[in-house]
Amino acid sequence: MNDEALLRYSRHIMLEEIDIDGQQRLLASHVLIIGAGGLGSPAALYLAGAGVGRLSIADDDIVELSNLQRQIAHCEASLGQSKARSAAEAARRMNATCDAWPIDSRLEGAALTAAVEAADVVLDCTDRFTSRFAINRACVETRTPLVSGAAIRFSGQLAVFDRRRAEAPCYACLYGEQGDDEALSCAESGVVSPLVGIIGSFQALEALKLISGAGRVHRGLSTFDALAGEWRRFDLSRDPECPVCRGR
Repeated sequence: MNDEALLRYSRHIMLEEIDIDGQQRLLASHVLIIGAGGLGSPAALYLAGAGVGRLSIADDDIVELSNLQRQIAHCEASLGQSKARSAAEAARRMNATCDAWPIDSRLEGAALTAAVEAADVVLDCTDRFTSRFAINRACVETRTPLVSGAAIRFSGQLAVFDRRRAEAPCYACLYGEQGDDEALSCAESGVVSPLVGIIGSFQALEALKLISGAGRVHRGLSTFDALAGEWRRFDLSRDPECPVCRGR
């Protein structure tokens, strides 16, 4: 790192849990964010600011006026633009040294697997069960750590699935592969705007820990009740009969 980088990341370097070695790992890392909406927006901005070397941001949607209540990577000037491109531009404005690349097509099949395999950590910031199931399968197949977040109405949740640990569960151990997309979508159910910032920032924090080696990565499932201001954490066990990670 040059003097400018040492100054930029000095508040990380001062932390003994990160220090110069951890910051170097961040600078050399590649994070894939799938979904550039309410969760992906704060995650992308915080990871860019933290010094993640490369961000791939995938979203095939465009910015609409109703998004601006909560999707802070976008602004009125972004209306009608690709969310992936808008978020990548916002990340580069945050940190010009961050190599932020938009993927403005839907990641599916072999393209999804290849994108996941190329990353050090994947953040699932989508709001559809079908997308979550596919992302989980790709992460299990490639043994790429997955940081999963969700927020709807006044409820948020986060879990980290790292199949590099033999005893770790995957997303399907918790939810199976059955779910109602309409029940999960903010477009149909609404969401209070700061909640997605809380969960998206939590995702960014766990990604930073996974990469830098700071602390212990989150285990289990954390849920947040925004109306009550209360967190709860539940232990998760691997399902030996899980159709996705069984035998892997």
